[in-house]
Amino acid sequence: MSGEAGGREDAGTVLVRIRSALPGLRPAERRIAQIFVDAPAEAANLSIAELAARCGTSTTSVVRFYKRMGYAHYKDFRIALTRDVTWERLTVANLPESSGDIERDDTLPEIVSKVAMTETLSIADTARTLDVAALGRAVELVLAARRLDSFGVGASSFVGLDLQQKLTRIGRTAINWRDPHSAWTSAATLDPECVVIAISHSGGTADTVEFLAIARRAGARTIAITNFPGSPLAAGADVVLTTAARETRFRSGALGSRIAQLMVVDCLFTAVARASYDESMEALRSTYTVVHDRASGGRGR
Repeated sequence: MSGEAGGREDAGTVLVRIRSALPGLRPAERRIAQIFVDAPAEAANLSIAELAARCGTSTTSVVRFYKRMGYAHYKDFRIALTRDVTWERLTVANLPESSGDIERDDTLPEIVSKVAMTETLSIADTARTLDVAALGRAVELVLAARRLDSFGVGASSFVGLDLQQKLTRIGRTAINWRDPHSAWTSAATLDPECVVIAISHSGGTADTVEFLAIARRAGARTIAITNFPGSPLAAGADVVLTTAARETRFRSGALGSRIAQLMVVDCLFTAVARASYDESMEALRSTYTVVHDRASGGRGR
């Protein structure tokens, strides 16, 4: 692949890797990364010297940065970046034109456009960077589990609840914990036949990291859903499912990251249901029927 990212198949996702690496970068490298995140098309046209001057750093820092992103040559890095920019433009081509973060004076149509763009790109980036092999391992763990516990804080909690409801509808024993103390207590009682799913956009939420650690010490198998593969949560998990959400000043923890997490959860649920197709379809029919009958006034039939 022309030397890009050491021949990695995901070489066309350099912007996703830059965003994921941001929290762990040194200050000089973070300034470089931020330019690529904020204005990738413009930054892709800068030479190493121009980029260093724009960021108030040295050319050595620029070289260190693109090598840290997995590229041996700056030319390959710029080509991959340009490809990413082109892909983004094509992905949002049918959306109303909008750019940038939400501002104080934005109109309602501008807000709709910007939210749509953020969430569309979060889903699209996640779809093309999600590790399918890791997803397969997660599916195997869920299929073999006698029970699944999930936990997340804030918006991630609602994602865990969504997974619980979906798995329950196909006859899987699933529990989503909203309170950290209850989650920790439950995690301590698990065993190797149990699976936990810990959900955190940052991968650094202390309560969620602790939940996964307690479950792992108890012998349970562990799955992490996070935006940052280098995070403490990812480091402590048997399987990591990575999202690729877009950050905004309004926190994509309530926008882009939540929608990306839900997309991963939907993929996991659908794959589990497909692997146990007949049983899952029968359970879905049964659960639909009982809810539909009650909602239609069929109580007592």
